[in-house]
Amino acid sequence: MGQLIEGDDGSPVEVVGAWAKTKHEYLCRYVDISRGVRSKWLDQGKAGATLIDPFCGPGRCRIRDTNEFIDGGVVAAWKKSADSKTPFSAVYIGDIEAERVEACEKRLRALNAPVVAITGNAVATIKEIVSLVNPHSLNFAYLDPYNLETLNFEMIRTLSDLRYVDMLVHVSQMDLQRNLDKYSSGDSAVFDAFIPGWRDAIKAGNVKATRQAILRYWSELVGRLGVWPSPEPKLITGPGNQPLYWLLLAAKHELALAFWKVAANKQRQGNLF
Repeated sequence: MGQLIEGDDGSPVEVVGAWAKTKHEYLCRYVDISRGVRSKWLDQGKAGATLIDPFCGPGRCRIRDTNEFIDGGVVAAWKKSADSKTPFSAVYIGDIEAERVEACEKRLRALNAPVVAITGNAVATIKEIVSLVNPHSLNFAYLDPYNLETLNFEMIRTLSDLRYVDMLVHVSQMDLQRNLDKYSSGDSAVFDAFIPGWRDAIKAGNVKATRQAILRYWSELVGRLGVWPSPEPKLITGPGNQPLYWLLLAAKHELALAFWKVAANKQRQGNLF
């Protein structure tokens, strides 16, 4: 988790890399492009459209080694929905640290967001949120964990129980690249949480082939839940074009995948595999 420091508004902010700006750009592009469908759930008497972020952080960030401050992902997404005149009818946020949740909630309330804040680990938070939302609502979940270990598959399984759900997921390519040997060792439980059943499904090979097999199997597991992963992921890179993580949309409706194809392809990207 990023370091917390005092922000430009007096509340805590998180120190992040400059690539967070790119990530939030694509998040907001999707929120904007999907506004027409979202509007159909926002009319009077309708079930509403929710925004879900179980890794909300403090809601504001400072770019590392600069004095530039930017909104956190969930705050940026809320602002974009409001600017497009299709504001989410409910915003559910959570984080493992109360200080982060409280700061994010404060910032969202200052923007008149209808926020529900929960402190706890993301798996428990998602279960509580799913129990609270209208079963007929349109739901958009932004899963932006710090590493593969916290991208617990149980979150995706729980969210898949919702009738209408899209998920924009951060899958850490850098964590997989740096820690493949460690995570695939017999005494590590990281992959057990990230991709349950991997020990029987993935055969050992060279490093590149194993990484591809892991990502392919994860996508297959998500698809089995009826939430289809997009073949149009967005690779976010760092200094020197270093691969950092994939942003990938998974959705129950093909229209959402079509929206993401437009949002993600500001510049053409290669295939996830």
